Amino acid sequence: MTPALKIVAVVVLLGAALAAGYWWGARDATQTPAGEPAAATMPEARKKPLYYRNPMGLPDTSPVPKKDPMGMDYIPVYEDEAQAATDASQIRITAERVQKLGVRTEPAAMRAMTRRVRAVGTLAVDERRITTVAPKFEGWIERLHVNTTGEAVAAGAPLMDVYSPELVTAQQEYLIAAKGVDSARDAGPEIQASMRRLMAGALERLRNWDISERELIELERGSGARRTLTLRSPVSGVVVEKPALKGMRFMPGEPLYQISDLSSLWVLADIFEQDLGMVQPGQPARITVDAFPDKVFHGRVAFLYPTLAPETRTGKLRIELANPGGVLKPAMYATVEIASGGQRPRLAVPASAVLDSGLRRIVFVQVGEGRFEAREVKLGMRADEYVEVLEGVEAGEPVVVAANFLIDAESNLRAAIASLGTPSVSGAAAGPAPKPGPSVGHRGDGTLDAIDAKASSATITHGPIPSLKWPGMTMDFALANTSLAAGIAPGAAIEFEFVERKPGEYVITSLKAKRA
Repeated sequence: MTPALKIVAVVVLLGAALAAGYWWGARDATQTPAGEPAAATMPEARKKPLYYRNPMGLPDTSPVPKKDPMGMDYIPVYEDEAQAATDASQIRITAERVQKLGVRTEPAAMRAMTRRVRAVGTLAVDERRITTVAPKFEGWIERLHVNTTGEAVAAGAPLMDVYSPELVTAQQEYLIAAKGVDSARDAGPEIQASMRRLMAGALERLRNWDISERELIELERGSGARRTLTLRSPVSGVVVEKPALKGMRFMPGEPLYQISDLSSLWVLADIFEQDLGMVQPGQPARITVDAFPDKVFHGRVAFLYPTLAPETRTGKLRIELANPGGVLKPAMYATVEIASGGQRPRLAVPASAVLDSGLRRIVFVQVGEGRFEAREVKLGMRADEYVEVLEGVEAGEPVVVAANFLIDAESNLRAAIASLGTPSVSGAAAGPAPKPGPSVGHRGDGTLDAIDAKASSATITHGPIPSLKWPGMTMDFALANTSLAAGIAPGAAIEFEFVERKPGEYVITSLKAKRA
């Protein structure tokens, strides 16, 4: 074969090879696009959407396909996406870790809640049982039968002998009228009637001056006008004031004795403003006093005063209390406990289950073995150990009641709380993992003053707490675990975090010494 023919043969073979390669590539290119969509759509065709969500990320959903006001199609949400969103809002802790933390749960349940309102008060004299002895005539005290305050007197007991020219004159007028009646027996009826009117008028004047019937009876018996008359106690009770002195001159209306009936007393108690709505007249009250710590006295709320003390933000209520034997004394301090509430069952959880950040209230619900879900709740009535839940938890769901504030240390709490109120499922699945949000609770810095390991508490002098609008102060905090203070000596500058486990109880969940 000549060289020219060889060259032609090589060119023909190369052309045939190029043509075959082009044809094969074109065949693959035309078949692949048709095959890929079929393969990609097969799984989607087998799936059924759980629901359709708003394409703009709004919280509304639809069970069927629809369009929003802008004409955009709602986006289908499938089971695996919904499950992924649910898992993202849950906190997973191993069984070993749950046991080590001491996590305990209690189911939310319907309860008849009774709240006990506690207050302090003072025993006082019943104002309706105070009697003042004030003569209605002018005179002088000749003798005192009751000469000391605190002395008990009975109704009708003599208090003092008094001399009064007006009394002597009234007695003489009565005696003259009485003699006139006797001497006018032989006279006409008109004269007898006139003398009887004079006698009755003189007797009535003595009665109006509070002269006792005993003195008037003696006067009627004809014993003659007496220089002094005895004033007697109108009631039984105890002399609480005695301005009267032997030999003193008194004027009409001048108080000489004040007698109080102490068989029944008042308890005037100060109730905090937030508790006023829980107290109504007629409710029973339990009263204890320091003088008799083993005794409980029972009374009833009689009256709620209509004003509030602006300095203490407290209202005053009055309790009527029987005082058998007079063992209780006015001005004693008393501790009052009033049971309020109703028999209507309410959905409630233990107060220790609620974490209050000041802005939101969170409970942890156990949704499975080692799985917990943070939920924001709306609270209602508070009882001694329980709090009513209006929204966020269903009856029977187990809520964490112990070590719930330590779950924050398990690294997932912040992400769970950040996801509250953001129901965008696909956005959560497609976007990056949520960044940790602010911790539930409050932060502060200060100085560690003392540690009480037995009581698991710490005394801290802290600066202002902006989240609670607290000024700087020294106060006691409970420790979630005494090991939090390990290695920190009293007097050290510290940073700490705490939560309000229940009203008035603040628990430290993190405690660190400041670096110099």
